[in-house]
Amino acid sequence: MRWRLVAILSIGVNIALAAVWLVSWRAASAKYAAFSAAFSRPQSVQTRTNVVTRRQLFTWRDVEAGDYPTYIANLRDIGCPEQTVRDIIIADVNALYSRKRATELVTAEQQWWRSASDPEVVRAATEKARGLEEDRHALLTTLLGTNWESGDLVSLPRPSRPGVTLDGPVLGVLSTDMKQSIQDITLRSQERLEAYLNSQRGAGKDSEPVVLARLRQQTRDELARLLAPPQLEEFLLRYSQNANDLRTDFGQLRFFSPTADEFRAVFRATDAFDQRIQALAGASDPGSLGQRRAMEDQRENAIRTALGQRRYEEYQRLHDPVYRDAVAAAQEAGTPEAAGKIYAVTLAAQAEQERIRADASLTAQQKAIELKRLELEQLQANTLATGGELLPEPQPEPAPPQPRKVYVLGPGDSAETIALMYGLPPSAIRAANPNVNFSRLKPGTAITIPRSPLSPLSAP
Repeated sequence: MRWRLVAILSIGVNIALAAVWLVSWRAASAKYAAFSAAFSRPQSVQTRTNVVTRRQLFTWRDVEAGDYPTYIANLRDIGCPEQTVRDIIIADVNALYSRKRATELVTAEQQWWRSASDPEVVRAATEKARGLEEDRHALLTTLLGTNWESGDLVSLPRPSRPGVTLDGPVLGVLSTDMKQSIQDITLRSQERLEAYLNSQRGAGKDSEPVVLARLRQQTRDELARLLAPPQLEEFLLRYSQNANDLRTDFGQLRFFSPTADEFRAVFRATDAFDQRIQALAGASDPGSLGQRRAMEDQRENAIRTALGQRRYEEYQRLHDPVYRDAVAAAQEAGTPEAAGKIYAVTLAAQAEQERIRADASLTAQQKAIELKRLELEQLQANTLATGGELLPEPQPEPAPPQPRKVYVLGPGDSAETIALMYGLPPSAIRAANPNVNFSRLKPGTAITIPRSPLSPLSAP
């Protein structure tokens, strides 16, 4: 029965509380009604005010329009101050042309496969950028009048530190917020790198490749959380250290110009190997050294697969400076297909030079003569390899005619005595005088004496 007593007391308490709340509510309602009536009564003195009626409820959808003149009219219709209208339009037009620059210009940064900028691309991009700027200026002049620049309170962003260029069909279409996030990541990456390098310099130490690789990997991880795989690859192709090293390698070859597809294929094939090789930089234990050599071999095979056999052979040959010189000579002669022949001639000449220098049977003077002869032969071979013609060898100049020597016969002279006198065979005397009958010589007959190295220097 005790529980019944408790229930009855509980119900009684609740009824009492409800009664107290009801009384309080009625008293408060009465006070509120009296207060409202006091302020709703007409006043004996009325104040006249100027009232401007404006639309109080609107959305940007009501203001925005498909063309700028209507957009400006809508802004003014809702009471925007003229400077605000000007700022909004300038900011909107600047954003419009910023997108145009990011998506319509083909800049040198977009050609990440080139080790050097294409001057024609740079020229075309400069002209295109100039044209877009002229269009932007003309549009703002048409919309806001000729003095719009004097009131320009909104301008294109001018960061204190230049960031990376995000343009082209992949990165150029990213949203403004996304681009700003990328710039923030690259800025933090640069600050981390500078802080590390400064600390190492302060301690008198060199930078450690392993730490640099770790810092670069941290940046990659941050970008990977933000960008889709194609966007991340585009960024890495432009700005990663591995891509920069690959461009440097191709650039040093001078005459190996990869296409965009070739560069992308080689980057994809080598990037993971490069990251793992960099992680082992500085390691000197046998196990790490063996892993590094194995990965370097795998990396080279990956390049061969990415380029194909023919292009890989060309890539390998161009690592030889002798072959690069041969290609340069062939291109200068206008016959690039002759590079292989010039290269073969050069290798043969180098082998012959080594043989001549090592020949102990030759004196120094004889070696110099042989090397000069070899140099001339190499020039002739290169000329023939490039389709040139050799100049005819100069003919020796004929010896100047010697003055004729004449001997006048005296009594008792004969062909034999004259020949003995001049050290000539008698037959030479007879041959030089076909019109003289030597069997019937007479004193006073003039005899021609032929030239002979054994003849005396002066005739009597």
